[in-house]
Amino acid sequence: MTDTTKANIKILFALTLVHFTGDFYSAFISPLFPLFVQKLGLSLAQVGIIAGVNRLLAFIVQPSVGYLADRYSTRHFILIGVIMPIVFIPLSGIAPAFWVLLVIVALGSMGSSMFHPSVTGLVPVYAGRQAGFAMSVFNTGGTFAFGVGPLFVTWYAGRFGLNALPFTMVFGLLVACYLYWVVPVPKSEGLRRLGFWGAIKESLGSVWKTVISIWVVMVLRSITGQSFLTFMPVLYVEKGFSVFSAGAIFSLFTVAGTVSGLLAGHISDRIGFKPVFIFTFMLMSPMLILFLNLPGHWVYLGAVIAGGIVLATMPLGVAMAQILAPKGRSMVASLMMGFAFGLGGLVSPLIGKLADMYSIYSVLMGVSLLPLLTLPLVFRFPRVKSA
Repeated sequence: MTDTTKANIKILFALTLVHFTGDFYSAFISPLFPLFVQKLGLSLAQVGIIAGVNRLLAFIVQPSVGYLADRYSTRHFILIGVIMPIVFIPLSGIAPAFWVLLVIVALGSMGSSMFHPSVTGLVPVYAGRQAGFAMSVFNTGGTFAFGVGPLFVTWYAGRFGLNALPFTMVFGLLVACYLYWVVPVPKSEGLRRLGFWGAIKESLGSVWKTVISIWVVMVLRSITGQSFLTFMPVLYVEKGFSVFSAGAIFSLFTVAGTVSGLLAGHISDRIGFKPVFIFTFMLMSPMLILFLNLPGHWVYLGAVIAGGIVLATMPLGVAMAQILAPKGRSMVASLMMGFAFGLGGLVSPLIGKLADMYSIYSVLMGVSLLPLLTLPLVFRFPRVKSA
């Protein structure tokens, strides 16, 4: 019999490794946009389309998989899902045209969307009494992957060229073999008898208004974060930074989010989620504006501060919603991550088009103000703690 008060470190490590591996390969795309622009002659609108399709698939696939994961006990979503970005994303290096690149990225993104709901739904099952911190550790796998992935792939592509990118899938396939033996079978939440909307109704119950409020906040945070993560490398290459330096700025932004996410998770287990949300969302707009306007090498420090603030609450929205609606952990996780992430990403083509018309800097300055719109909702969040 499992002791539900203690965290299962082995299982949590395996779940975090799934998150890291899938997102490590997914992180290759944005930092390589400047090279894809040079090789294939992409416009910024086409860059936005690729980024938008990536997030659109999260929008479509994750809620569907979250619904199925709460109905059926299977590892297929996890194992097949993590293998798809491992295999398809490296093939982007040999894509000969925009449409081929788009299809390859779409297949890799679809796989990433498949494993996220199931593994995220398993985290609170093995987290014991530290759901906030455990979710932050799990999220660290993804944010750390988006931190080191760009550094690795920009170094690798600079050293060996885009055509050598397919060889990077060897590492991921070896990790997938290990995960096959360790990752547990997800537990069904007993929603098999219900349809899609019935499962959502059963999962959310009387807290549906609160969960929707959290979701809206996560969508606006996603629009802000994804706009910066998509166009930040292109902006700094335009400013005269090398591709590797732009990748380093991208990595600092995401790695800072890794550290701040762990800190935010630990604090939320002690004082609750609401104070952490209020603190970070009040600072988000000023720090992003400061980041965009720092001169020279100060931009590296700005990336650390801005990334830490923007990404700190990414796992907390999921953990908070799962505590409020424990019957549909995978479904709720898909709504807070995939559905919110996907809706946020749907704006990327529009952001790219506006950047073509005006400038990336001007558009990102406007996007920096979006977190201010979330404050009325954040102040109305209930006081919830994980323990």
